[in-house]
Amino acid sequence: MLVLSRKKGESIIITDQIEVTILSVEGDTVKVGIKAPSHIDIFRKEIYLSIKESNQESAAPAPLEINTLIERLREAKN
Repeated sequence: MLVLSRKKGESIIITDQIEVTILSVEGDTVKVGIKAPSHIDIFRKEIYLSIKESNQESAAPAPLEINTLIERLREAKN
């Protein structure tokens, strides 16, 4: 992990496409502004992890559904 110190109003540039600017510092809270092309998705980490978990749950069939399908296939064989 690269660690940098920045003051209010200072920025960091990432690959000529993303600019991260420190907007304010109030106690333990730092407000960050991010300029990036519209095709780049930007999420807070907790939101990203929630989306990722939800996608994994949606992609995996529920065990009950699989068992029901197997049962129906067996019944269709008979």
